[in-house]
Amino acid sequence: MGEKTAGQLLKDKLFLEIPHIATVSPQQIEESNDFCEGYKVFLDKGKTERECVAYAVEKLKAAGYVAFDAKAKYVAGDKVYSINRNKAVIATTFGTKPLDQGIRLNIAHVDSPRLDLKPNPVFENKDIAYFKTHYYGGIKKYQWSCIPLAIHGVFIKKDGTAVNVSIGEAATDPVFVITDLLPHLSGEQNKRTLADGIKGEELNVIVGSIPFEDKEVKEAIKLNTLKILNEKYGIIEKDFLRAEIEIVPAAKASDVGFDRSFVGAAGQDDRVCAYGALIAEIEAKQPQYTTLTALVDKEEIGSIGNTGLNSDFLRHYIHYLAQNKGVDYKEICKNSICLSSDVNAAYDPTFPSVYEANNSSFVNKGCVLTKYTGARGKGGSSDASAELMQKVIEIFDNDNVYWQIGELGAVDVGGGGTVAMYVAQMNIDVVDVGVPVLSMHSPFELVSKLDIYNAYKAYVAFLK
Repeated sequence: MGEKTAGQLLKDKLFLEIPHIATVSPQQIEESNDFCEGYKVFLDKGKTERECVAYAVEKLKAAGYVAFDAKAKYVAGDKVYSINRNKAVIATTFGTKPLDQGIRLNIAHVDSPRLDLKPNPVFENKDIAYFKTHYYGGIKKYQWSCIPLAIHGVFIKKDGTAVNVSIGEAATDPVFVITDLLPHLSGEQNKRTLADGIKGEELNVIVGSIPFEDKEVKEAIKLNTLKILNEKYGIIEKDFLRAEIEIVPAAKASDVGFDRSFVGAAGQDDRVCAYGALIAEIEAKQPQYTTLTALVDKEEIGSIGNTGLNSDFLRHYIHYLAQNKGVDYKEICKNSICLSSDVNAAYDPTFPSVYEANNSSFVNKGCVLTKYTGARGKGGSSDASAELMQKVIEIFDNDNVYWQIGELGAVDVGGGGTVAMYVAQMNIDVVDVGVPVLSMHSPFELVSKLDIYNAYKAYVAFLK
């Protein structure tokens, strides 16, 4: 091959080219495979926000983190954590620079679209016992029928005792299912819009069909179902009012493709970023800037509630850090940088019309810098500044992180938001960084291993 022409050289200099990572860094194929083995374990163990937090705390403690005490003395390299109501956790490694020079925040969420049980969920209809559900977050309801489902969550009994539940994951466990009509009888159903192919009140989970042996008892199948739960967990129907029970896909995280290049699993939005953020936090030893890695709840429904980021628990934690070091909270915020670590919609060649290719993210091209999220006219967006984009890009480039840009689809089609807008309200510079996802919000999302690995590398670079 001859020398490049002047035009080719100029093009190399001026054009933005985002390569397939495997073509320019083939050693990362094995590295990403190795990294994703731990990630798949995390996905299987953390199918709810509570389970994710429990897993994270276990990992943090094993790495030497201790519960944060605002009155204790900390030096560079010390590691602490703080739990918020068992559904969010913050981890910190103290840096060498004074706290009022800013901190490095990395925030991901561990809640995911799913089905929740209604407060009074158990009912019987024509000799079948069901759980009544209420969907959480943005789902396509039809995707949740005819697939194996598992039950996860916690009951708080009358005496305050917590009873954790996980049914449908072990090889010997039963699974659960939502039915759909056979094609022969679905003529009227087929006339519905896709959004209403399965309606919300049709998302009823089959949980039993054998009656309690007493012919004098009405709703004997419901009774037998509650009997089984009582024998196994010591709960009664009233305890459902004191519970948080989630219905999630029973499938394990799996490699996808002949080349095993994807991880397939439910809940990767946004546990894929949460896992990388957690590991990067643990690996931070003597960072320049004090770190704050937060795994939070409720992002899928607007970050509301006292475990979501549109609350004060993050502000309070930073206040405690400020008091501990005797510095001004406002100075910390003004000088800080935050990564809102959340996923992006990967370009799907099967459905090209909803994307604008030049500004979409693609699988196997690295983590995604999303300058702004929001919908249509940037509604619900923080829109990172040009100065912040320069800082973050420089951090990634200096550590040879493969990254790309991306929006959430074509302008007029739709969009979505992240926690970035709530962090920005604190006078903190923030930008979205995550990974591209195919089939997002479905019961089986797909994420490239190379993208997962480079998001982790980005977080490591950011926390140095």
